[in-house]
Amino acid sequence: MPETPRIVCCGVSNKGAAILNGKLYRTTLDAHVVALDMKTGKEIWNEKVAEWKEGYSMTVAPLIADNVLITGISGAEFGIRGFIDGWDPETGKHLWRRYTIPARGEPGNETWPQDTDAWKTGGGSSWITGSYDPDLDLTYWGTGNPAPWSSQSRPGDNLFTASVLAMRPKTGEVVWHYQFTPNDQYDYDGNWEMILGQLDVDGAKRKVLMQLNRNGFLYVIDRASGQLISAKPFERVNWASGVDMKTGRPIETDVARKLRAGERVEIWPTQRGAKNWPHAAFNPETGLLYANTMHSARLFKQLPTGPYVPGQRYMFVENLPSKQPEGEPIGHVDAIEPLTAKQVWRAPLWDHPQWSAIVATGGGLLFTGKETGEFVAIDAADGKTLWKFQTGSGINSQPITYTYKGRQYVTVLSGLGGVYANQAREALKDVPPGGSVWTFALMPD
Repeated sequence: MPETPRIVCCGVSNKGAAILNGKLYRTTLDAHVVALDMKTGKEIWNEKVAEWKEGYSMTVAPLIADNVLITGISGAEFGIRGFIDGWDPETGKHLWRRYTIPARGEPGNETWPQDTDAWKTGGGSSWITGSYDPDLDLTYWGTGNPAPWSSQSRPGDNLFTASVLAMRPKTGEVVWHYQFTPNDQYDYDGNWEMILGQLDVDGAKRKVLMQLNRNGFLYVIDRASGQLISAKPFERVNWASGVDMKTGRPIETDVARKLRAGERVEIWPTQRGAKNWPHAAFNPETGLLYANTMHSARLFKQLPTGPYVPGQRYMFVENLPSKQPEGEPIGHVDAIEPLTAKQVWRAPLWDHPQWSAIVATGGGLLFTGKETGEFVAIDAADGKTLWKFQTGSGINSQPITYTYKGRQYVTVLSGLGGVYANQAREALKDVPPGGSVWTFALMPD
């Protein structure tokens, strides 16, 4: 029997699969990509991506774009050098690798120290599935935090961490990039979903990419050119006062400077972010984004950077709880206007943040789940809960909606787990473990 991988950040998970021509593609915790026959479950091919004992792991759902299977990698907390891979879906042949941390002589390496090899352990995971625009033939992938979390050993912007890369699926060529958090010292991953849509910008329709970033800012970017259109806070932010629209760079505050100088500071938002990996939804009819967001801070202090040891945590920060302000909720379900980042409505969460994604329907409903097991339907017009069903265990998955034989259904997975459930075991002690699939029919009016 193979040795069970134990080097993984933030809980054992798998975020889904891809399907093409009767084959199902998934990644494994020990950093393999596998193709299975959908009818029989027989393994068709299996390729090793990296060595898990060095801190590499895979939890990402693959993406198929222009007949290329694309995968990302996890492990920034262990000092990996991140990358994104392209594969032939039929044979498993490795087509290309795009490192998210450029090597010496490559564009972007100048943003890393030139007198050390910090880039070799620079992080930049790619563990959330990208998006694809077939008209532009571009796939958009977010990258995670640099390593270590402490920034003392890596002065500079540290490209291409905490960024979005627009790439050609056939070759992995980077057409444009944008960095959300230069020299990230907060664990503000830029991995989150890249929502593609059209918005009316100054009287003209623009094809845009939208992201509710972990750092508290909502970014709207022209997805053809990479031009920054808007960047405004959608939650409480104290590490930056805004984003300079001429340079695209955040305007750091004294809080950020004190943290970089070694002081203990309270950071808004917490390292979990103003929004974490649970996907937001965009309804093109209302023009609004809908998201489960978080409202909390954390006490941070940088520690001296120690030696890099393969397979061991490579972070070097003091990360302590911060008292929740009295009378303030720990999170919200939000309806947000993309270009202003203003909430059209907010539904407060008082017990637990919601780690389930949101799906929006054309009928004006939002579906999401709670850590305590309820699957809920929310009125997209005002945020009121219209219906809920207890599934028996916590929900931290992505609901999906689809039509079969003329009837619309919504399906969700239930099963307590993930990073929050692991860290809030006492608060969720009465929520039983489990694993089940629930499907509901949507009734016509």
